Amino acid sequence: MQRGRRDGVQPAPRRPDPHRWSGDGLHAAWLGHSTVLFRIDGFTVLTDPVLGPRCGFKFGAVTLGPKRIVEPALEGPEAMPHVDLIVLSHAHLDHFDKPTLRRFESLNTTIVTASRTADLLRPKRWKAVHELGWDESVRVGPLKIRAFKVRHWGARVQTDTYRGYNGYLLESGRRRVVFGGDTAYTDTFRALRTHRRVDLAIVPIGAYDPWIHVHCNPEQALAMADQSGAEFLLPVHHQTFRLSREGRTEPIERFANAIGADSHRLTVSSVGDQWSME
Repeated sequence: MQRGRRDGVQPAPRRPDPHRWSGDGLHAAWLGHSTVLFRIDGFTVLTDPVLGPRCGFKFGAVTLGPKRIVEPALEGPEAMPHVDLIVLSHAHLDHFDKPTLRRFESLNTTIVTASRTADLLRPKRWKAVHELGWDESVRVGPLKIRAFKVRHWGARVQTDTYRGYNGYLLESGRRRVVFGGDTAYTDTFRALRTHRRVDLAIVPIGAYDPWIHVHCNPEQALAMADQSGAEFLLPVHHQTFRLSREGRTEPIERFANAIGADSHRLTVSSVGDQWSME
Protein backbone atom coordinates (compact mmCIF):
# COMPACT_ATOMS: atom_id res chain seq x y z
CA MET A 1 0.00 0.00 0.00
CA GLN A 2 2.51 2.59 1.22
CA ARG A 3 -0.12 5.36 1.22
CA GLY A 4 0.91 6.75 4.60
CA ARG A 5 -0.94 9.90 5.61
CA ARG A 6 -1.82 11.05 2.10
CA ASP A 7 -5.31 9.56 2.28
CA GLY A 8 -5.65 9.41 6.04
CA VAL A 9 -4.44 5.81 6.40
CA GLN A 10 -1.73 5.49 9.01
CA PRO A 11 1.17 3.08 8.50
CA ALA A 12 1.21 0.05 10.77
CA PRO A 13 3.20 0.94 13.90
CA ARG A 14 5.31 -2.21 13.52
CA ARG A 15 6.18 -4.78 10.86
CA PRO A 16 6.55 -8.36 12.09
CA ASP A 17 9.03 -10.74 10.51
CA PRO A 18 7.43 -14.19 10.51
CA HIS A 19 10.15 -15.54 8.22
CA ARG A 20 12.38 -15.56 11.29
CA TRP A 21 10.00 -17.65 13.39
CA SER A 22 11.31 -21.06 14.33
CA GLY A 23 9.49 -24.31 13.68
CA ASP A 24 9.08 -24.91 17.40
CA GLY A 25 6.76 -23.35 19.93
CA LEU A 26 4.06 -20.77 19.31
CA HIS A 27 4.51 -17.50 17.43
CA ALA A 28 1.88 -14.89 16.53
CA ALA A 29 1.57 -11.47 14.89
CA TRP A 30 -1.45 -9.17 14.76
CA LEU A 31 -1.84 -7.86 11.22
CA GLY A 32 -4.91 -5.72 11.96
CA HIS A 33 -8.59 -6.15 12.85
CA SER A 34 -9.21 -9.91 13.30
CA THR A 35 -6.33 -11.02 11.10
CA VAL A 36 -3.69 -12.92 13.05
CA LEU A 37 -0.82 -14.89 11.55
CA PHE A 38 0.47 -17.58 13.88
CA ARG A 39 2.70 -20.64 13.75
CA ILE A 40 1.97 -23.52 16.07
CA ASP A 41 4.66 -26.21 16.21
CA GLY A 42 5.76 -25.41 12.66
CA PHE A 43 2.25 -25.14 11.10
CA THR A 44 1.25 -21.65 9.88
CA VAL A 45 -2.32 -20.39 10.33
CA LEU A 46 -4.06 -17.17 9.28
CA THR A 47 -7.35 -15.99 10.82
CA ASP A 48 -10.05 -13.93 9.06
CA PRO A 49 -7.72 -12.31 6.51
CA VAL A 50 -8.79 -8.79 5.49
CA LEU A 51 -5.87 -6.91 3.97
CA GLY A 52 -7.47 -4.49 1.52
CA PRO A 53 -7.98 -0.72 1.93
CA ARG A 54 -11.70 -1.26 2.59
CA CYS A 55 -13.93 -4.08 3.77
CA GLY A 56 -17.18 -4.22 1.82
CA PHE A 57 -18.81 -5.12 -1.45
CA LYS A 58 -16.73 -4.73 -4.58
CA PHE A 59 -18.33 -3.21 -7.68
CA GLY A 60 -15.79 -3.27 -10.48
CA ALA A 61 -12.78 -1.26 -9.32
CA VAL A 62 -14.70 0.30 -6.41
CA THR A 63 -15.29 -1.20 -2.94
CA LEU A 64 -18.11 0.22 -0.82
CA GLY A 65 -17.56 -0.24 2.89
CA PRO A 66 -15.54 0.94 5.89
CA LYS A 67 -12.08 2.29 5.13
CA ARG A 68 -8.96 1.19 6.98
CA ILE A 69 -7.47 3.70 9.36
CA VAL A 70 -4.24 1.69 9.78
CA GLU A 71 -2.47 -0.26 7.08
CA PRO A 72 -2.11 -4.03 7.53
CA ALA A 73 1.17 -4.97 9.13
CA LEU A 74 1.84 -7.39 6.26
CA GLU A 75 0.11 -6.67 2.99
CA GLY A 76 -0.30 -10.07 1.38
CA PRO A 77 1.00 -13.59 0.85
CA GLU A 78 4.22 -12.35 -0.72
CA ALA A 79 5.22 -10.88 2.66
CA MET A 80 4.46 -14.05 4.62
CA PRO A 81 5.70 -17.60 4.87
CA HIS A 82 3.47 -20.17 3.20
CA VAL A 83 0.10 -20.32 4.99
CA ASP A 84 -0.97 -23.91 5.66
CA LEU A 85 -4.43 -23.12 7.03
CA ILE A 86 -6.88 -20.21 6.88
CA VAL A 87 -9.59 -20.13 9.54
CA LEU A 88 -12.75 -18.09 8.86
CA SER A 89 -15.10 -17.32 11.75
CA HIS A 90 -18.12 -16.07 9.77
CA ALA A 91 -19.16 -14.32 6.57
CA HIS A 92 -19.28 -10.69 7.69
CA LEU A 93 -17.42 -8.40 5.33
CA ASP A 94 -14.82 -7.35 7.90
CA HIS A 95 -13.90 -11.02 8.51
CA PHE A 96 -14.47 -12.77 5.17
CA ASP A 97 -12.94 -10.63 2.43
CA LYS A 98 -13.14 -12.32 -0.94
CA PRO A 99 -10.47 -10.16 -2.68
CA THR A 100 -7.98 -10.96 0.08
CA LEU A 101 -8.87 -14.64 0.07
CA ARG A 102 -8.34 -14.86 -3.68
CA ARG A 103 -4.79 -13.61 -3.22
CA PHE A 104 -4.11 -16.58 -0.93
CA GLU A 105 -5.68 -19.27 -3.13
CA SER A 106 -3.37 -22.27 -3.27
CA LEU A 107 -3.66 -26.01 -3.73
CA ASN A 108 -1.33 -26.25 -0.71
CA THR A 109 -3.58 -24.26 1.65
CA THR A 110 -6.66 -25.54 3.49
CA ILE A 111 -9.69 -23.50 4.58
CA VAL A 112 -11.80 -24.13 7.68
CA THR A 113 -14.96 -22.02 7.67
CA ALA A 114 -18.38 -21.80 9.28
CA SER A 115 -21.31 -23.87 8.08
CA ARG A 116 -23.00 -22.77 4.86
CA THR A 117 -20.27 -20.30 3.85
CA ALA A 118 -18.16 -22.34 1.39
CA ASP A 119 -20.26 -21.07 -1.53
CA LEU A 120 -18.49 -17.71 -1.07
CA LEU A 121 -15.16 -19.38 -1.91
CA ARG A 122 -13.76 -21.10 -5.00
CA PRO A 123 -13.20 -24.55 -3.45
CA LYS A 124 -11.34 -26.05 -6.41
CA ARG A 125 -8.57 -23.48 -5.94
CA TRP A 126 -7.79 -24.70 -2.40
CA LYS A 127 -6.29 -27.92 -1.09
CA ALA A 128 -9.54 -28.49 0.83
CA VAL A 129 -12.44 -26.49 2.25
CA HIS A 130 -14.04 -27.75 5.46
CA GLU A 131 -17.30 -26.32 6.80
CA LEU A 132 -17.82 -26.81 10.53
CA GLY A 133 -20.91 -26.41 12.66
CA TRP A 134 -20.78 -26.02 16.44
CA ASP A 135 -19.01 -28.90 18.19
CA GLU A 136 -17.80 -30.34 14.89
CA SER A 137 -14.08 -30.86 14.32
CA VAL A 138 -11.59 -31.67 11.60
CA ARG A 139 -7.92 -32.55 11.51
CA VAL A 140 -5.66 -30.51 9.22
CA GLY A 141 -2.00 -31.47 9.28
CA PRO A 142 -0.92 -31.66 12.95
CA LEU A 143 -3.90 -29.61 14.15
CA LYS A 144 -7.32 -30.60 15.42
CA ILE A 145 -9.75 -27.72 14.87
CA ARG A 146 -13.06 -27.71 16.75
CA ALA A 147 -15.80 -25.12 16.24
CA PHE A 148 -17.74 -23.83 19.22
CA LYS A 149 -20.78 -21.63 19.65
CA VAL A 150 -20.38 -17.90 20.14
CA ARG A 151 -22.96 -15.11 20.44
CA HIS A 152 -23.13 -13.35 17.11
CA TRP A 153 -24.74 -13.92 13.72
CA GLY A 154 -23.50 -15.04 10.31
CA ALA A 155 -25.53 -13.34 7.58
CA ARG A 156 -23.52 -11.48 4.95
CA VAL A 157 -26.58 -9.60 3.70
CA GLN A 158 -30.08 -9.29 5.12
CA THR A 159 -31.43 -12.38 3.35
CA ASP A 160 -28.79 -15.07 4.08
CA THR A 161 -29.51 -15.57 7.76
CA TYR A 162 -28.82 -19.31 7.38
CA ARG A 163 -25.04 -18.82 7.45
CA GLY A 164 -23.07 -20.11 10.42
CA TYR A 165 -20.65 -18.37 12.78
CA ASN A 166 -17.98 -19.94 14.97
CA GLY A 167 -15.24 -19.62 17.49
CA TYR A 168 -12.49 -22.24 17.24
CA LEU A 169 -10.19 -24.28 19.44
CA LEU A 170 -7.00 -25.33 17.64
CA GLU A 171 -4.89 -28.04 19.25
CA SER A 172 -1.54 -29.53 18.36
CA GLY A 173 0.38 -32.09 20.36
CA ARG A 174 1.62 -29.53 22.88
CA ARG A 175 -0.29 -26.32 22.22
CA ARG A 176 -3.86 -25.03 22.40
CA VAL A 177 -5.06 -21.78 20.81
CA VAL A 178 -8.54 -20.26 21.03
CA PHE A 179 -9.75 -17.99 18.23
CA GLY A 180 -12.93 -16.34 19.49
CA GLY A 181 -14.02 -14.91 16.14
CA ASP A 182 -16.66 -12.26 16.78
CA THR A 183 -18.92 -12.50 19.81
CA ALA A 184 -20.89 -10.78 22.53
CA TYR A 185 -20.42 -12.08 26.05
CA THR A 186 -21.22 -15.79 26.36
CA ASP A 187 -20.37 -18.54 28.82
CA THR A 188 -19.47 -21.05 26.06
CA PHE A 189 -15.74 -20.42 26.58
CA ARG A 190 -16.01 -22.30 29.89
CA ALA A 191 -16.42 -25.58 28.03
CA LEU A 192 -12.94 -25.16 26.49
CA ARG A 193 -11.23 -25.43 29.86
CA THR A 194 -9.59 -28.77 30.63
CA HIS A 195 -6.56 -29.99 32.55
CA ARG A 196 -4.52 -28.73 29.57
CA ARG A 197 -4.03 -24.99 29.51
CA VAL A 198 -4.95 -22.77 26.59
CA ASP A 199 -1.66 -21.16 25.62
CA LEU A 200 -3.15 -18.23 23.68
CA ALA A 201 -6.66 -16.77 23.41
CA ILE A 202 -7.34 -14.49 20.44
CA VAL A 203 -10.36 -12.46 21.58
CA PRO A 204 -12.31 -9.50 20.11
CA ILE A 205 -12.40 -6.35 22.24
CA GLY A 206 -13.90 -3.58 20.04
CA ALA A 207 -17.08 -2.33 18.30
CA TYR A 208 -19.21 -2.62 21.46
CA ASP A 209 -20.66 0.92 21.51
CA PRO A 210 -23.56 0.70 20.76
CA TRP A 211 -23.31 -2.93 19.55
CA ILE A 212 -22.89 -4.60 22.95
CA HIS A 213 -25.59 -7.16 22.10
CA VAL A 214 -23.31 -8.67 19.40
CA HIS A 215 -19.79 -7.52 20.42
CA CYS A 216 -18.22 -7.97 23.85
CA ASN A 217 -16.50 -5.14 25.64
CA PRO A 218 -12.86 -5.46 26.79
CA GLU A 219 -13.72 -6.60 30.30
CA GLN A 220 -16.06 -9.28 28.96
CA ALA A 221 -13.39 -10.43 26.48
CA LEU A 222 -10.97 -10.90 29.36
CA ALA A 223 -13.59 -12.80 31.38
CA MET A 224 -14.22 -15.22 28.49
CA ALA A 225 -10.50 -15.78 27.94
CA ASP A 226 -10.08 -16.47 31.64
CA GLN A 227 -12.99 -18.90 31.57
CA SER A 228 -11.23 -20.85 28.81
CA GLY A 229 -8.12 -21.15 30.99
CA ALA A 230 -5.95 -19.02 28.71
CA GLU A 231 -2.47 -18.08 29.84
CA PHE A 232 -1.72 -15.42 27.22
CA LEU A 233 -4.08 -12.98 25.45
CA LEU A 234 -4.10 -11.49 21.96
CA PRO A 235 -6.84 -8.83 21.55
CA VAL A 236 -8.25 -8.17 18.08
CA HIS A 237 -11.18 -6.34 16.39
CA HIS A 238 -10.00 -2.80 17.20
CA GLN A 239 -7.80 0.06 15.86
CA THR A 240 -8.36 -0.92 12.21
CA PHE A 241 -11.84 0.15 10.98
CA ARG A 242 -14.28 2.67 12.44
CA LEU A 243 -17.21 0.38 13.19
CA SER A 244 -18.60 1.95 16.35
CA ARG A 245 -18.55 5.00 18.62
CA GLU A 246 -15.85 4.21 21.17
CA GLY A 247 -12.51 5.95 20.73
CA ARG A 248 -9.83 4.27 18.63
CA THR A 249 -7.60 3.37 21.57
CA GLU A 250 -10.33 2.92 24.20
CA PRO A 251 -10.68 -0.88 23.76
CA ILE A 252 -6.98 -1.68 24.24
CA GLU A 253 -6.67 0.79 27.12
CA ARG A 254 -9.64 -0.79 28.90
CA PHE A 255 -8.34 -4.29 28.18
CA ALA A 256 -4.90 -3.51 29.56
CA ASN A 257 -6.46 -1.88 32.61
CA ALA A 258 -8.65 -4.95 33.21
CA ILE A 259 -5.58 -7.22 33.08
CA GLY A 260 -3.92 -5.00 35.66
CA ALA A 261 -0.93 -6.52 37.44
CA ASP A 262 -0.90 -9.51 35.06
CA SER A 263 0.32 -7.31 32.19
CA HIS A 264 2.74 -10.05 31.06
CA ARG A 265 -0.31 -11.90 29.68
CA LEU A 266 -0.95 -9.22 27.04
CA THR A 267 0.97 -10.27 23.93
CA VAL A 268 0.18 -7.39 21.53
CA SER A 269 -1.29 -3.91 21.75
CA SER A 270 -0.49 -2.27 18.38
CA VAL A 271 -0.94 -3.44 14.81
CA GLY A 272 2.20 -5.34 13.79
CA ASP A 273 3.19 -6.49 17.25
CA GLN A 274 4.48 -10.06 17.40
CA TRP A 275 5.02 -12.52 20.23
CA SER A 276 6.63 -15.92 20.74
CA MET A 277 6.79 -18.67 23.33
CA GLU A 278 9.07 -21.68 22.94
